[in-house]
Amino acid sequence: MQRSMGVCSRFVVVAIDVDWTHGAEHMQANHKVTPEEANEAVVDIDAVWFDPDPHSESGRSVRVIGYSHSCQAVLTVILVHRDEGGYWGANGWESNPSDRRRYERGE
Repeated sequence: MQRSMGVCSRFVVVAIDVDWTHGAEHMQANHKVTPEEANEAVVDIDAVWFDPDPHSESGRSVRVIGYSHSCQAVLTVILVHRDEGGYWGANGWESNPSDRRRYERGE
């Protein structure tokens, strides 16, 4: 009797509503990160989320550390909770060594 081995694949789709109306220009001008690159990091299934961001003064912002395939880098992205749901995109930059370690360790 001959057996065939099956192949198992899994696709994970992550959708997160981020509005970059107020943060895109600053992020691109100062950190050379586009909203598209930041969104890739946010929806990375291995992204590390800190909610609230430990550096947040208001307690409303979230720090996301994730990988962007477009710029081939780990990015740190700052989001702010919107009252109506979803997030405002506030800022993003290439992660420093400390945030890269957090991403690599998944912590």
